[in-house]
Amino acid sequence: MTTGISGTIALQGGGPFLANDDLDARLLAEALGAGGGKVVVLPTADAFEHPERLVAASLEWSQRLQVPGLELEALMVLRRGEAMEEATAAVVRSARAVYLVGDQPLHLRSVLKDTPVWAALLDVLAGGGLVVGVGASASGLCDPMVDPRGGAFTLGLGLVPGLAVVGGVEEWSPERLHRTLGMADTPVACIPTGAALVRRSAGWETVGDVDLRGELP
Repeated sequence: MTTGISGTIALQGGGPFLANDDLDARLLAEALGAGGGKVVVLPTADAFEHPERLVAASLEWSQRLQVPGLELEALMVLRRGEAMEEATAAVVRSARAVYLVGDQPLHLRSVLKDTPVWAALLDVLAGGGLVVGVGASASGLCDPMVDPRGGAFTLGLGLVPGLAVVGGVEEWSPERLHRTLGMADTPVACIPTGAALVRRSAGWETVGDVDLRGELP
């Protein structure tokens, strides 16, 4: 699905709204341009934890970055019914950048797959905008996706096909990582907190210490 995109996809290893300020500021400046624009935060993958904490962190982050014209809006799309709402999809579609955060990629997939909100996110990319997944949410955007319950692979949302992401890899034990890599039949990017892979129409950019096992698609 990344072939021919006009927008930017960023897969960050972790630390949403804390560990990626320099990259976030650069990506948002590119996406928003001189005129500014809306940035939508979807804490979908944190539905069963504390999504309000991520929203609060995003508000502090948006003020700290000081990107001209940045207008932040958090959408509590935590259940599939909310992702099916056309009014919510319209808000996403009006954004220049969308951030997906939270540590439950299976829930992210079940909520967003084949919904108006997901279609709106694809429209943001098609319009030259920015989509960012952080940590486990970055894994959920890929296909295959790392199943956090045991480290095996399962179907993801497929925004980036042919690549799996292990986010926050510094928190994985060597045994668990070895087991996961042994099951892989596609390239795997092991991305620590503070590092990222960025996909533009011209190709990939590596930010920080990304351990890539195989070739990027």
